[in-house]
Amino acid sequence: MVRTGSPVYDPAGPSGSLHLRASRVLNGNWTGTSTVPSRGLYPHQWSWDSAFIAIGLRHLSPLRAQTELETLLGAQWADGRVPHIVFNPSVPLDAYFPSPDFWRSSTAGRAAGAPRTVQTSGIVQPPVHALAVWLVHRADPGLSRARSFLSRMYPRLAAWHRYLLHRRDLGGGGLASVVHPWEQGMDNSPCWDAPLSRVTPAPARSFRRADLDHGAPEDRPTDLDYGRYVRLATDYRDRGYADGGGEFAVEDPAFNALLIASEHALARIAQELGATGTARHARAERLTAALVERLWDPAEGMFFCRDERSDGNGGRGALIPERSVAGLLPLILPTLPRDIAATLVRTAGGPRFGLGGVTRLAPSYDLTGEAFDPHRYWRGPAWFNTNWLLERGLRLHGEHGRADALRAALLDTAGESGFAEYVDPFTGEACGALGFSWTAALTLDLLHEPSGAAPIVSPEGREALTDTAHSAAGQRVFEFETGAKGGDRG
Repeated sequence: MVRTGSPVYDPAGPSGSLHLRASRVLNGNWTGTSTVPSRGLYPHQWSWDSAFIAIGLRHLSPLRAQTELETLLGAQWADGRVPHIVFNPSVPLDAYFPSPDFWRSSTAGRAAGAPRTVQTSGIVQPPVHALAVWLVHRADPGLSRARSFLSRMYPRLAAWHRYLLHRRDLGGGGLASVVHPWEQGMDNSPCWDAPLSRVTPAPARSFRRADLDHGAPEDRPTDLDYGRYVRLATDYRDRGYADGGGEFAVEDPAFNALLIASEHALARIAQELGATGTARHARAERLTAALVERLWDPAEGMFFCRDERSDGNGGRGALIPERSVAGLLPLILPTLPRDIAATLVRTAGGPRFGLGGVTRLAPSYDLTGEAFDPHRYWRGPAWFNTNWLLERGLRLHGEHGRADALRAALLDTAGESGFAEYVDPFTGEACGALGFSWTAALTLDLLHEPSGAAPIVSPEGREALTDTAHSAAGQRVFEFETGAKGGDRG
């Protein structure tokens, strides 16, 4: 096993050419301490991008994957939040908006404990990090132990989860809320249209969109949406990044499913360090139950976002009736009730998402929805990270044929599109940036997973985990064991 941060130790790898091309994307986007999503459009470090990137990098250089996560978590705030952007000071301010002088993290974020030596944004992104840390450790446990990787990462991850579970439980039901569309990662999803309609947009003259220098306007969020994003971020900054007082607070099923998956991973990290993971596994079980109770709609066969600020009739906490791929992603959870998992599989393959039928990859939004657009960012195009999660979820719940078909489609589309940021869900036509890092990284991860892989959790193992969160299980969830032993991105 290579133990350096140098480029690639296995350039031929499985499926030779595709493996080499994906490796070159990651090498080209490497800065020396982290990986940019793309050199032009996204020239800094993004939070959930780095988690997905590290999952792929572990197959090339475990040390570089560790460094990726260490760089990100080194910018963590004292209140526990992991910012969604860590800014590279060598990049000109006008190369990306909102830039460091907009967020003013070291001054506006002082009360929340923003770091003084690095500039960041003040919002967050989905918590994939504990999962990524565990998988990176598993890629080379000897290197990880020699560098005390887990013992250094664990307290930061624990603080991150505490922040989400306590500071962000804005609905009082146990789930984390996002306070800006950029936090959920699916920036301009139609799920945000109703909550955003209450937000007065910032004047167009008050900001300049650098994203339009690199992407076609018809593929990007509209100016009206962007004005509302800027207004929300400005108000949050001007409150000193204090949570709970803004106009936007939404419980999202994908964000919370990733938090639950990472809570299981954090339990495994605790066990590796000699502690018991019982409490964390039990917390993950409680969060899964809360997710079902608060966001599951049995009549629609999927999960929905919950708007904690208004239901449109003066009330609070209404479900938002927009069908996003986020509503399918709880399929990644190992103890999701069996009937719900089966229903999600049917919904994914049905007319609204067409997976395995009319679409190459699952779209980001309902094919039959009025707002569907196959090219406009998160309003219809297919994304590689969400489809990778669906592939993992299908395999977890025993849908091996569907998982194999999705894996093949992901690999074909990644190569044909030039590792595009996102694609037309029907044709696979490239949209957004090319040479996109998480597309390349997750391609590598799929190439290192044999198509005939054993079930991540067998029906028997899954049933045992449902019966008790404390049972030992030999199966894997994203390659991490879930059984406890004893005690815009913007």
